[in-house]
Amino acid sequence: MLGQSHAYSGFSVDDLDLARRFYGETLGLQVEETGQGEMRMLTVKLGGGAHVFVYPKDTHTPATFTILNFPVDDIEAAVAELERRGVTLERYGSIRGAPGFRTLLRKA
Repeated sequence: MLGQSHAYSGFSVDDLDLARRFYGETLGLQVEETGQGEMRMLTVKLGGGAHVFVYPKDTHTPATFTILNFPVDDIEAAVAELERRGVTLERYGSIRGAPGFRTLLRKA
């Protein structure tokens, strides 16, 4: 039934303008804003045609789990570029059993 559906994920933020700048300007993703007033929302377009729905929520609490994963060819170059753009990252190193896989967390 849902096997052919174009599923997407979504998450809330407490500042939609800040989220638009972070995902659009800092990370360089395509971001589309729709709606007005309390119905404003963002669609963040990811590689491969996927997209993520981002919506404002007054009682937003930052997630304690991974929201998005971005595979990159060169993790060190990606980290250096994100840090150059002002993103603070916490390094967790490799994940056991997954050589070449590293985890980074953006600190708020």
